[in-house]
Amino acid sequence: MKNQYADLVHQTFEFPDEEFRSENNELFFHDIRVMDLVEKFGTPLKFTYLPKISQNIQRCKGWFKSAMEKVDYQGKYVYCYCTKSSHFNHVITEALKNDINLEASSMYDLDIFKHLVDKGQIEKHHHISCNGFKPEGYLDRLAALVNDGYTGVVPIVDNFDEIENIVSRVNKPIKIGIRIATEEEPKFEFYTSRLGIRYKDIVPLYLEQIKALKDVKLDMLHFFVNTGIRDTAYYWNELHKCLRVYTQLKKVCPDLKSLNIGGGFPIKTSLAFEFDYQYLADEIIFQVKQTCDEAGVPVPDIYTEFGSYTVGESGGAIYKILGQKQQNEKEKWNMIDSSFMTTLPDAWAINRRFVMFPLNRWDHQYERVFLGGITCDSDDYYNSEQHINAIYLPKYSKQDSLYIGFFHTGAYQETVGGFGGLQHCLIPCPKHIIIERKDDGALDYTVFAEEQRSSQVLGLLGY
Repeated sequence: MKNQYADLVHQTFEFPDEEFRSENNELFFHDIRVMDLVEKFGTPLKFTYLPKISQNIQRCKGWFKSAMEKVDYQGKYVYCYCTKSSHFNHVITEALKNDINLEASSMYDLDIFKHLVDKGQIEKHHHISCNGFKPEGYLDRLAALVNDGYTGVVPIVDNFDEIENIVSRVNKPIKIGIRIATEEEPKFEFYTSRLGIRYKDIVPLYLEQIKALKDVKLDMLHFFVNTGIRDTAYYWNELHKCLRVYTQLKKVCPDLKSLNIGGGFPIKTSLAFEFDYQYLADEIIFQVKQTCDEAGVPVPDIYTEFGSYTVGESGGAIYKILGQKQQNEKEKWNMIDSSFMTTLPDAWAINRRFVMFPLNRWDHQYERVFLGGITCDSDDYYNSEQHINAIYLPKYSKQDSLYIGFFHTGAYQETVGGFGGLQHCLIPCPKHIIIERKDDGALDYTVFAEEQRSSQVLGLLGY
């Protein structure tokens, strides 16, 4: 009878795949023996595998290039990275190796961009979409960059007052965009996004407020769907409404040249994940071209702003199983040496799933378990796994330590978790390492941050 953990994986999924394989009853991730990380750095441990960022960007560029070639699309494709997914310097530096542009969502983003210019990583003409509702500090920083010759800074207008607030602060010509307030999926508690301008108000906004401004050019229409780009009736319906507005606006605004198609591509949350990226790119480009041809207007340059897709699959978290608790006849709890609430906050906040595997002991029998963090909080657990909402791991043994890894955790988890700050129950932030590959393929490890110390935590608390 096949009852080893390795048997379970091979019976359930197409395994191995391009990222994961097993060898000598241990897990390999992009040909990295993950137990090497445990032996070198201990647990709990966070890591960022930088080559995955460039790989995903290049793949996406290839999909849209192919899609445009199929229909002889005359506009260009521009890849932007949403920095809110991960603001870390090593992430943005890796992403910029791939000739991409950037998107901002708050005033401190603009300080990062100034730092990148000062360091010579980008030029002042580098395109930066400035999204979000803009308080005074955001507006001041934005205007300061424009007045300092940052010609690539493009404010995306979120409400009627922002145009005047921006124009009154700048003393140079400026390009702007308008964000559409899309209608949300029916499952949402509200009908229309709080961000952006309603469909019916966009053309009047241009005609009444923007057209007469001689130093302001409306360059971009920005369309964003919170659920991301997926092959659903909802997404295609919103895209078609957006395209109708674009063609109407283009007929009265010759300066309009760019369309941001909004929302990101999804990432793998399970080995059972299937998504036809090329089909989605093909269909988007076809729909844009068809609508513009029918309306008799030139096709726009296509911008995408991908955050989670860019960085999500580069991240991982590793834990040791400290012990097992049998709480009733059916429920066994494996306790990790950290907290899900602090290190993987999306797991409990929005029930996000991640790819999870044991790192060792694949030749042992498996059992169904629950995973618990070490905070004294009932919400500190993970129970949303790929095996049909059940977690199976090699059987617990006091004499043979078990380690587990969560993968594709690179987006949002550090910022939502408050990296370097106070954590729930004062559980320390784990050590964080950066993994790169040299030109010869050899791995290079850098410790980005050591595990948070007691003195750091107490200092934040005023002790």
